[in-house]
Amino acid sequence: MTLGLVGKRLVLLAVTLLVASVAIYGALYLAPGDPATLLAGGHATPSVIASIARQEHLNQPFVVRYWDWLTGVLHGNLGESFLYKQPVASLIAGRVMNTVFLVAYASILIIVGGVALGLLAALRRRTGVAITVGTSIGLATPSFVAAIILITIFAVKLKWFPVFGAGTGFAGRLSHLTLPAIALALSWLAYTAQLTRAAVHEELGTEHVETAHSRGIRERRVISRHVVRNAMIPITTVSGLTIAGLIAGDVVVEQAFGINGLGSFLVQSSLDKDFASVQAISLILVTAFVVVNAIVDLWSLVLDPRLRARAA
Repeated sequence: MTLGLVGKRLVLLAVTLLVASVAIYGALYLAPGDPATLLAGGHATPSVIASIARQEHLNQPFVVRYWDWLTGVLHGNLGESFLYKQPVASLIAGRVMNTVFLVAYASILIIVGGVALGLLAALRRRTGVAITVGTSIGLATPSFVAAIILITIFAVKLKWFPVFGAGTGFAGRLSHLTLPAIALALSWLAYTAQLTRAAVHEELGTEHVETAHSRGIRERRVISRHVVRNAMIPITTVSGLTIAGLIAGDVVVEQAFGINGLGSFLVQSSLDKDFASVQAISLILVTAFVVVNAIVDLWSLVLDPRLRARAA
């Protein structure tokens, strides 16, 4: 992969983030009513509204406000929470690790569990039928429904896992976030398993695999070197995209399990009209989503020379 291709992807990444930042900041001004009035509440006096407008620089042109906000973000200043009267960065810092741990945990479940189940379904026909049925059910189950079922069975009835919060320390987080990670990963794990099964089935019917069998090469070697290796190209691409999708689905799961993370903070900040916090969290989540997709895009170019040829 040439530096030119990497440069193009990085420029596209920067442009995407710039457009996203304009949309995120400008969304405040698309809401009905005046932003200062929304911040002040429904029964505020005109003097209070004017004071808030000056304090939040809402009386300046949009381009000036956006530029001040963007330059502040680039210097690590995410603004000040109107509700908590604290820097937004400090409010986010105490919550970000809970979200990172949850998304990382769910990602491992998706990659390891999804690929393993897909391989088993493709290579073992009897087991494959049960796995296909199970993954079809998992694929159709929303994360909030999975959360309710998991809480009812494993937290309330069996009492194997805690039902609320994110825990402290590695062991505590692992225990508290197991059920949320399963709820978050379930549908994506099922999708990855079905994609893996289809990709492996397709590779098993290719000419070079049949040639390897005719030459007497051991089955295990054929599977590892000729089937799995080629099937990993679409599997890796989709697995990366599903991980990016977890960032959006994280909001529902954090609410369901009472996890003090970025998703639940985003919902609470929206309800409280704490716009600085909403803008900062939205920008962080969108940036994470776009960066993960860019990494997947570059990794796909590394794995598949045909994509490099078309992109050149």
